Amino acid sequence: MGYCPAIPMNELSLFLPCAAGVEDLLAQEVHALTGRAGQDLLSLRGGVRVRADWREALRLNLHSRLAQRVLVELAHAPYRGEHDLYAIAGGVAWELWFTPKNTFKIETTAQHSPLKSLNFATLRIKDAIVDRFRERAGGVRPSIETRWPDARVFAHLDSTHCTLYIDTSGEPLFKRGWRQDKGDAPLKETLAAAMLAASGWWNPETGEVAAVPLYDPCCGSGTIAIEAAQLALGIAPGAARRFGFEKLRPFQPDLWSTLKAEAQAAARAATAAPIYGSDVSHRMVDFAQRNAERAGVAAAVQFRGGDALQRMPPAESGVIVLNPPYGERIEVGGVTRGRREQAQTEDGGEFFQQLATHWKKNFAGWTAWVLTPDLQLPKRMRLKESRRVPMWNGPIECRLFRFDMVAGSARNRPVA
Repeated sequence: MGYCPAIPMNELSLFLPCAAGVEDLLAQEVHALTGRAGQDLLSLRGGVRVRADWREALRLNLHSRLAQRVLVELAHAPYRGEHDLYAIAGGVAWELWFTPKNTFKIETTAQHSPLKSLNFATLRIKDAIVDRFRERAGGVRPSIETRWPDARVFAHLDSTHCTLYIDTSGEPLFKRGWRQDKGDAPLKETLAAAMLAASGWWNPETGEVAAVPLYDPCCGSGTIAIEAAQLALGIAPGAARRFGFEKLRPFQPDLWSTLKAEAQAAARAATAAPIYGSDVSHRMVDFAQRNAERAGVAAAVQFRGGDALQRMPPAESGVIVLNPPYGERIEVGGVTRGRREQAQTEDGGEFFQQLATHWKKNFAGWTAWVLTPDLQLPKRMRLKESRRVPMWNGPIECRLFRFDMVAGSARNRPVA
């Protein structure tokens, strides 16, 4: 499509949304990928704002493990009614980003907006975009496509201001392209990466991973272990997928080929430490293995079947990172049945209490990081956490608890 010289591609204002609680980690990652700092890089509620150029926008899409999208801010102005939204959207040079032959979609979010109907607000923004194209393209206008649009426009309304963005990512960035086999409630790859960063196993500012074994005893379709293996091998998370910017007018195929070649050259041949995953469901282990093959990490991670309450440690010491099942009955073969306040094993025992007993008996020297919405989990496990990190799994408020395993009870262990 070619580069559009009228777009100030060296002075873009980007917003990278992320899961709540991950903002500071994402800011570290963005600094590492762009070198931006100070007023050019701000950690905000729900994301990070960075002043960057077009090359950096593409690089963030390719390499960021924590961002949900990379959005280019095109307008930010006060509004009081829908007529103001029409004026704001009509003042944006949309024709520099896509053409009347492209399809587009508008997604609107609001926080404390005085408007009564988001649907009507979205309609007025759409009208403004369409009318602008009609005026400048001899009556020709782009069509709306809600499922697979060429261009995605995001509008956010707060109590006083409207912000308009063009999306460069397309599908959300947690969709890496390799997870085709998954369970009922898979963990998003971006949140898995956030857990690895918060645990200290991965440093998003340096890109380094700890040279200690990593183990997920409730691995499901393998998200945490595969994310860790890609990190250890230096594989860019976006290496196996397509992006929205490939259909936008500023797209430069040569630049994109160069960035992908640089990423491929930076990949490593081996991991610094072994990575393990296991699950009580052999079906999920098969899923994880196939996902690992698609992700290019099959040789770097070892998946096994087995109950988390029985499997012995795969190494003398290391880091456990897991998002265990909760609120359901855990049965043989990984089948779940019914909703309960706390996860139970098939014999009626309390899963987390038995897991803690197993860890204290067999995993001395290991550090465990557990993501859960149950704020009483340490009490339930009869363990004393040494850290608790607030983190959101979509709309669910969670905590990432750190437990330092010692033989016997850790109830009186001081908080680090």
